[in-house]
Amino acid sequence: MAEATLTISSRNYSSWSLRGWLLCRMAGLDLDVEVLSGDPASRAELLHLSPSFLVPRLTHGAVRVWDVLAIAQYLTEIRPEAGLLPDDLATRSWSRSISGEMHGGFFNLRSALPMNLRARYADFTPWGGAQADIARVVEIWQEALRVHGGPFLFGARPVVADAMYAPVCTRFVTYGVALPSDCAAYRDRIMDWDLMRDWIAAAQDEPEEIEELDMEF
Repeated sequence: MAEATLTISSRNYSSWSLRGWLLCRMAGLDLDVEVLSGDPASRAELLHLSPSFLVPRLTHGAVRVWDVLAIAQYLTEIRPEAGLLPDDLATRSWSRSISGEMHGGFFNLRSALPMNLRARYADFTPWGGAQADIARVVEIWQEALRVHGGPFLFGARPVVADAMYAPVCTRFVTYGVALPSDCAAYRDRIMDWDLMRDWIAAAQDEPEEIEELDMEF
């Protein structure tokens, strides 16, 4: 029996579930995954109809913690050796800031480019609000990569911020979003991350489809 259980809503559609799972794996938790297939609250989350929801939810012994940033904080406390945050204070603060920005913003990007790992929309054109969000993501990535040298946002190893922005990389692939070369290289690095490859492979086998998110754009 695994030491912890992560409850998620969907591998194919849920960006928050992906973030929570990446964080748990980065922390080295021995983990079982429970999928709430067809759960109404999960469906509301996936369709962007609910401002609050209780997945992903980590159950670790007597502890239950939900919300991705809360999960990240819990994991940094119980597994400091995992290096989920950069080493020095200023860089940790920077990482936390851009993670919080993703957690609390980019609503136009989320609604216009919903996560769908199995889909490809080569001719998709984001509307203006989503374009502004894309431009801000590019700005965040370029600054972090320039200062810290890559290949991840804060240097040689992935941290919480990389987990927070990983679903954006999948969206950029799904909708064929053109990126500057440094951001495209970062996107490809995340998509080729062994943890991402594991998640994407599992998503391909997920049977449930949500018609509203499989619509033709």
